[in-house]
Amino acid sequence: MAYKITDSCVACGTCMGECPSGAISEGDIYKIDPEVCVDCGTCADACPMGAIVAE
Repeated sequence: MAYKITDSCVACGTCMGECPSGAISEGDIYKIDPEVCVDCGTCADACPMGAIVAE
C-alpha cells in the first residue's frame, strides 16, 4: 500500500527530503509515485501539515 499526498499539501518540500526511495515529485501539490513508494511512512511522519495518508 503506497501513501498519497492530499490537497492539504502546501508544497513545502519536507517530505521530498525524507523519502528514502525518491518516490516524491514536486508540483503545486507534491505527488508520490506508487510504483516507487516502499510504504515506509517516513514522508507522512515528516509532513508538518498532515497531508500524507496511507492509500
